[in-house]
Amino acid sequence: MQPGKQCYRVDLIAAARPNFMKVAPVFHALSHEPWCRLRLVHTGQHYDASMSEAFFKDLELPEPDVHLGVGSGSHAEQTAQVMLAYERSCVADRPDLIVVVGDVNSTLACALVGAKLHIPVAHLEAGLRSGDREMPEEINRLVTDAVADILWTPSPDADENLAREGIAADKITRVGNIMIDSYELMRTRIQASPVQRQLGIEKKAYGVVTLHRPTNVDYPEILQQLVEQLMNISGKLPLVFPVHPRTRKNLVTTGLLKRLSEAPGMQLIEPLGYVDFMNLVCSARLIITDSGGVQEETTYLGIPCLTLRNTTERPITVSQGTNRLVTAQGLIEAVSGVLSSKVSRGQKPALWDGRTATRVVEDIKRRLGLSQPKHAALG
Repeated sequence: MQPGKQCYRVDLIAAARPNFMKVAPVFHALSHEPWCRLRLVHTGQHYDASMSEAFFKDLELPEPDVHLGVGSGSHAEQTAQVMLAYERSCVADRPDLIVVVGDVNSTLACALVGAKLHIPVAHLEAGLRSGDREMPEEINRLVTDAVADILWTPSPDADENLAREGIAADKITRVGNIMIDSYELMRTRIQASPVQRQLGIEKKAYGVVTLHRPTNVDYPEILQQLVEQLMNISGKLPLVFPVHPRTRKNLVTTGLLKRLSEAPGMQLIEPLGYVDFMNLVCSARLIITDSGGVQEETTYLGIPCLTLRNTTERPITVSQGTNRLVTAQGLIEAVSGVLSSKVSRGQKPALWDGRTATRVVEDIKRRLGLSQPKHAALG
């Protein structure tokens, strides 16, 4: 990507629902830049059309310019299919910059395409590490960061991880947490959502549950243990559980869905769009999750979060925020601690302020010499 051009083609990769939220603020920020010809690329990694369309609508994203239509498959199949389809797209209409976000298979696939075709790649949410290479997301993070030309990080620990891995300092810019931009972008609509009224729940008098990671839902004995724990908790604190398709399938297969749905205080509902889900989160007494993004949003909002994982790639949510890592065996005790107010409120990390997308745009302009001080070309 050479400086001095009048217009630059930027591909923004949307892949899976957690990434749509990260893409939206960047899309809106770049769409106002006269030097940027933006192309929104949806890989189709999340193949549930209704859920994907709901997220695009909530986040005020237009129909993608390109839809690769990859769909489901094994990790290898999905990564390979995205690479094949996206390479064809890049050869037909070559971008000047590829922006990938997060840590899903499409993030890795599109970054590899860019590296192979010598197209500069920027990774938003770079440098996050759980230290657990059994997580497919961890492999995606490591490889994406190794081939990316620009690494936009959310926190100091991410900078340190990249430095330890030998990434040159001039490739790294700390921009803050893009998930907070998404929340602030949609705050008015989130507050106006009727979902709490529709579910008949009262502010700070319920908890929210999200579970989807294979380590929690793919093993019958672990899933059964979690179900028993959640049934115990819902007797003390009503729980709302938007059930991920993967989790629902396994609950049906193990015969646990009926038991869980009939537990006092438990509401099992279909997955929600971003606006309705965040409305639930904002007024919850606590969150029980194995998600990554929810750890960040609860830290920003000061809501206790119990994460059913052994490690987190977002340690700042534990060291500074409201997040705690818990096991299935320790879940009831952890919930009791929250309900008895034995946990601290935490604090918002630096640059988690809703202006990350603005800093992303400014960093691109700086690297292109479109703003002062001038900098070398991308890549």
